[in-house]
Amino acid sequence: MTDAQGGSLAAAFRRLIANTGPISVMHYMGEANARYYASRDPLGAAGDFVTAPEISQMFGELIGLWMADIWLRAGQPDAVHYVELGPGRGTLARDALRAAKRFGFAPQVHLVEGSPVLRAVQAGAVPGAIWHDDLSTVPANGAMLLIANEFLDALPVRQSVLTAQGWRERMVGLDEDRFVPIAGGRPMDAAIPAERRTAPEGAIIESCPGAAATLHEVAGRLTVQGGAALFIDYGYDRVQYGSTLQAVQAHRKVDPFTDPGTADLTALVDFETLAQVAASHGARWLGTVEQGAWLQAMGIDARAQALCRSAPEHADLIRSARDRLVEPAQMGRLFKVMGLASPTWPDGAGF
Repeated sequence: MTDAQGGSLAAAFRRLIANTGPISVMHYMGEANARYYASRDPLGAAGDFVTAPEISQMFGELIGLWMADIWLRAGQPDAVHYVELGPGRGTLARDALRAAKRFGFAPQVHLVEGSPVLRAVQAGAVPGAIWHDDLSTVPANGAMLLIANEFLDALPVRQSVLTAQGWRERMVGLDEDRFVPIAGGRPMDAAIPAERRTAPEGAIIESCPGAAATLHEVAGRLTVQGGAALFIDYGYDRVQYGSTLQAVQAHRKVDPFTDPGTADLTALVDFETLAQVAASHGARWLGTVEQGAWLQAMGIDARAQALCRSAPEHADLIRSARDRLVEPAQMGRLFKVMGLASPTWPDGAGF
């Protein structure tokens, strides 16, 4: 939302709620993240959070090896596109493409990025890339190797809460000047899957229409064009109840209902539902595994040892980065890797 009077998004939301009533959590999250990402580079020590590609080059390199391996076993098609959704600073693409190039994998590079600030950063990391606002303008000819790391978690979620009167959409209202989550008035029972309608009062169900639409489109393209995809994010592989909405600012969790547009809002990704969406539109689901297990299957330990030998002065940093990516108490368990492939392509490594 653009505040016509030039003020903050919070001020615009307060006027909107005062004039028309509470807004949905999905509306709130979507507008807040649109404002947030359009105005800054949020990554790195000086930003609000750090993603796996920024922690270590090993992350992107192993993704590059995964792509090269499945491309080789698919017969090395000449027409092939590397597509990344939400490519951050371009670090993952740079590292992955460098590693894959050693095996002859040299695709046309397409970055789906809406932020002018991040596009400028990506241009330095990935020369020759072509930018897109969404997948619709990515070429439909040729196989597609698609990567999405920490992309789905920032898409707005719809929350439904079970009240004494039945299921209602969770909204954002005002308590004096503060934003607070409340139950809306419109019945939502018909929108709740039958197997999930029986729950204790106060139970919250999250769904993400944007993530489902993304998987629908990617699965359809893989089926027609050929190729494979990796979706890497923090999330769960079994449907659960409860609000997972959180905000991060300056590397700390903050209240998501304070100062919208100034912090990164995310929610856990429902990989079980998204796998079903992809399979229903023709793609093969290769599996959903913990990030730590996938990286170990791809050889991160051997790669870390090799880097330690070549740069012993950085060995402690290399081992620390490996642990952050792999260990269950850090990113290794909470983050998941989901693989998809065309029906005519081979299985991918690590699943």
